[in-house]
Amino acid sequence: MHQRSSRLKDIPGIGVDRMGDAADALADPSILRLENLDTDLRPWPGALEATRRAVDDDAANSYLPFLGQDRLRQAAAAHVSRQSGVAYDWRRACAISAGGLSGILNVLLAALDPGDEVVLAEPIYAGLINRVRLAGAVPVLVPLLPEAGGWRLDAGRFQAAARGPRVRAVLMMSPSMPTGCVLTPADWAAVAEVCVERDLLMVYDAAMERILFDGRPVLHPAALPGMAERTVTIGAASKELRMIGWRVGWVVGPEPLMADVGLVGMANVVCQVGIAMPGVAAALEAPPEDVAGAVAEWQRRRDVILGELEGFRLIPPHGGWSMLLDCAPLGLSAEQAAGRLLSGARIAATPMAGWGSPDTARYLRFVYANEPCERLRGMGARVRAALR
Repeated sequence: MHQRSSRLKDIPGIGVDRMGDAADALADPSILRLENLDTDLRPWPGALEATRRAVDDDAANSYLPFLGQDRLRQAAAAHVSRQSGVAYDWRRACAISAGGLSGILNVLLAALDPGDEVVLAEPIYAGLINRVRLAGAVPVLVPLLPEAGGWRLDAGRFQAAARGPRVRAVLMMSPSMPTGCVLTPADWAAVAEVCVERDLLMVYDAAMERILFDGRPVLHPAALPGMAERTVTIGAASKELRMIGWRVGWVVGPEPLMADVGLVGMANVVCQVGIAMPGVAAALEAPPEDVAGAVAEWQRRRDVILGELEGFRLIPPHGGWSMLLDCAPLGLSAEQAAGRLLSGARIAATPMAGWGSPDTARYLRFVYANEPCERLRGMGARVRAALR
């Protein structure tokens, strides 16, 4: 008889699949699909063409090289070097992973021992919390502050949590998902201060770092004093490059740690998707206008939803693909609100139960990356009819 592993005791599902299945079952094309981090914006054409060529390339149909194809490692290391201002040697400081989250799990497995603690700011993607637990570590959750102008890091509370005796690492994402919180220069300085003081590893999820709104600049933690030697950057093709189905990510960081990350990767998923890597390399080498154009469109969609839902407690995101509605002022849980929206308004959205401490269950997530502005207009009337 099957006995469930204790490793899974505190690992819930993420709710997205359940909402997606419910929306699919209705088979109604009028449903606004705001429940999942998909996007309808196509990848850069050069990336698509490189992928098509790779299908006919025998070299792409191989386990080797285990750390990823040379061109992609060069492109990924160069990309992180540009963002951070730190020069990374692609041969010794970069490994390709089977998606960004696979890379994060590899880093956690390579760097942490069972019982080590990792500090995260919440609400945060349940998959990140779950991977900390799968690695045998313990997540320490610090609430982000929801304010009228957006989410904010409580720097003092974060530093206090990071000074715990068993804390070995912090896991940061900016823009964060699902909140769209973007760390300010003062926030990053406070995080870096405690990392250097306590000799902590910075696990930086950079999946959305260029999806920034209203002119905000990219701020990379490795650029700060004392942080280059303790920051490992995990990027992904899924968000900025809109290449979700390619399942390719990259890990760039200090050379001593990267040797172990590569070892874990070979013991975990062995290798990446061979026919996907040339396309991702091409996308990373694309002109900056490719990502900038996508970001401008996502900002327009964000603004449409903010306008449609004026009067609700909707915390504006400063970047990323999603935003959160606080359902508590409506006298509803997010689970109840999601049910009403799907049945009464034909809107699919995901409750945030399990995406942090129990208080996150009050929030409902809207993803604006997958629906064009013309379909989002009129959303406000549908939401009001269903929830009020």
